Amino acid sequence: MCENRNQETEKQKIYLVGIGMGAAASMTGRAAAAIERCDYLIGARRMLETFRETRRIRQNPEKPGKSGTAKEPEYAEAYVAEEIVSLIQEQKKRQCIGILFSGDTGFYSGAGKLAQRLAEFPGLYDVEVIPGISSVSYLAARLQTVWEDASIVSLHGREENFIQTVSRSSRTFLLLGGKDAGSRMLQKLLEYGLDDVTVRAGSSLSYPDEKIISGRPSELSDKDVEGLCTALIENPRPDKWGEPHVRDEVFIRGKVPMTKEEVRSVSLARLNLTGDAVVYDVGAGTGSVSVEAARCGDRIRVYAVEKNPRALELLWQNRRKFRADGIRIIEGQAPDALDDLEEPTHVFIGGSGGRLQEILRAVICKNPRVRIVINAISLETIKEVMDAAKEGLLPHMEVTQLCVSRSGELAGYHMMTGMNPVYIISAGGEEPAADSDPDRDRI
Repeated sequence: MCENRNQETEKQKIYLVGIGMGAAASMTGRAAAAIERCDYLIGARRMLETFRETRRIRQNPEKPGKSGTAKEPEYAEAYVAEEIVSLIQEQKKRQCIGILFSGDTGFYSGAGKLAQRLAEFPGLYDVEVIPGISSVSYLAARLQTVWEDASIVSLHGREENFIQTVSRSSRTFLLLGGKDAGSRMLQKLLEYGLDDVTVRAGSSLSYPDEKIISGRPSELSDKDVEGLCTALIENPRPDKWGEPHVRDEVFIRGKVPMTKEEVRSVSLARLNLTGDAVVYDVGAGTGSVSVEAARCGDRIRVYAVEKNPRALELLWQNRRKFRADGIRIIEGQAPDALDDLEEPTHVFIGGSGGRLQEILRAVICKNPRVRIVINAISLETIKEVMDAAKEGLLPHMEVTQLCVSRSGELAGYHMMTGMNPVYIISAGGEEPAADSDPDRDRI
């Protein structure tokens, strides 16, 4: 049945096939031809039903309800990589096996992971990947627009930040799916004051009951975006900020102490944030460090830990103002409040409440290579830092003292007013490279 079987090496032919949106009309000719060669098909139930119908239509174009004369392949329902590998290993006598994936195999698909798993069995399988039509390209075509200039975020079965992306992009495609993904999208757009955007959403794409709607978030209902759905969000006034740093006066401050902008800049530089960082901001206060850390990348997650009720209210307000949905606000005191949080890659400690060593032990227990930055103003905190260093809790420690003065006008003269000196302690993370310049510290 399979002409591509390699008779010399006896490799089993495995097709990883992207079948498009689901309806037969969205499947490419190459994908359909590959599936026709297979005597065993694996996929989710919806995909297998689509192929059965496609096969009937191909063999009996005038009587699609009747079966054809060609031998019907066997089917197996599975969509988890390990389950699929097990099924393949059970079918060693099969000539060709096809694994079906919705949309395109290279676009938020499990095909890549499965191909890597099959590559762990050298000499057994001849794997061919066949792309399909993605929901984004399909919806863009139906809307008679392009997607080359758009941001793309998948909310299918995952919790992702997307408000910050929508806020700074003129066009954003969201892949919706799973429980309440569409409802959560509308709620968050309204929560962050984005009712001026236009949502153009398509559901049941390629099927006879395909529906495409358009409107502002407040004009749409949960039913408009339920189930497997793709949405294009058009923002007429995207934010155009080019860097994360924010002036102090832009924050909602109240009477809660806030890390000053000069100190934030140096502290964030010492953190060495990565694009997928998981950051703890311990003693977050107004959230100025949390906001700037979140603005460093759309995939960064920041846990802002704070116990002061007044500060917590300001945290919520600044999170909404800057549309920094990468921030998760945690009410409580460290280290106890850190117990249920995911493993951090970076930790900023602006306030420790006299429990610095406990906090350091907690975060190092979660990740021994965590990058740590501490701000200290009082001599008592400096003593805590030095004690922690003696205990080995601050490896590769570096200390920077920052003295900042700002100008102010007094009696017609511009005078400089000094602020409290701040110690910025950085430690942990990757071990620093050896210094190749022995004269670096010479004056």
